[in-house]
Amino acid sequence: MQEVDWPDKKIEEIAMKEHVGDAFYQETKYHRGKLPDSFPDWSKLPYQQLIESFYEHKNAEQARMMSAYMKNNFPFLGIPKPRRAELQKEFLGLAKKQIEVDWAWALMLWDLPEREFQYLAVEYLRVLNNILQKSDIDRIKTLIITKSWWDTVDSLAENITGVLCAKDTELIQSHLISWAKSDNIWLVRIAILFQLKYKDKTDAPLLAQIIDQNSDSKEFFVAKAIGWALREYSKTNKEWVRSFLQSHNLQPLSVREAVKYL
Repeated sequence: MQEVDWPDKKIEEIAMKEHVGDAFYQETKYHRGKLPDSFPDWSKLPYQQLIESFYEHKNAEQARMMSAYMKNNFPFLGIPKPRRAELQKEFLGLAKKQIEVDWAWALMLWDLPEREFQYLAVEYLRVLNNILQKSDIDRIKTLIITKSWWDTVDSLAENITGVLCAKDTELIQSHLISWAKSDNIWLVRIAILFQLKYKDKTDAPLLAQIIDQNSDSKEFFVAKAIGWALREYSKTNKEWVRSFLQSHNLQPLSVREAVKYL
């Protein structure tokens, strides 16, 4: 184990916790200020400096407004997206050169309290989505069902899960089909949206199947996702979407979203 000089008292407190949640603890095995030997050399990527810079740029007033926008589900540092992009640009540029995803880092970010760190984790995975492995799907599921809200789930759908399933199509049958029938609305939303960027490669029968399984749902985030998926596919195949809407009974919200480009 290597000792870590934590850059901020808040991070140190988090690292010193006895338990950080079973999924995260088993994955990262970090506590009492130590990291496993398999964690990348801190000199190769500015992990510490990036976290420290996020805390240095916190803004209490912005944090209150950003948290309110997310229904006060999460605390924020108060760093607007353009500023975050500047702070993380160098780090993500270096991260692109990695030959494997550092899941210990991604999961550690997910466990930090402020929402900006989950955004950073998603961006980190996005720039490395071309090297994601089939076995990563269960870790991705952990992120989907932990600290769930549309802001992270939607990016995990189209930029992470969608990319991985396009590369390893077996995952659709082994995971996405069952997610579509899950009691967890965020897994359902992922199943509806993962093809969002597929355009003419969209599996329309599969999209129809997943929508049919959830068309009666009055859950806002499910109904909205159905409409969004149909609206996006209408940019590629208007006739298919128009025919689907005529032959299926959907929630009014889904229909309103779906017809915007018809």
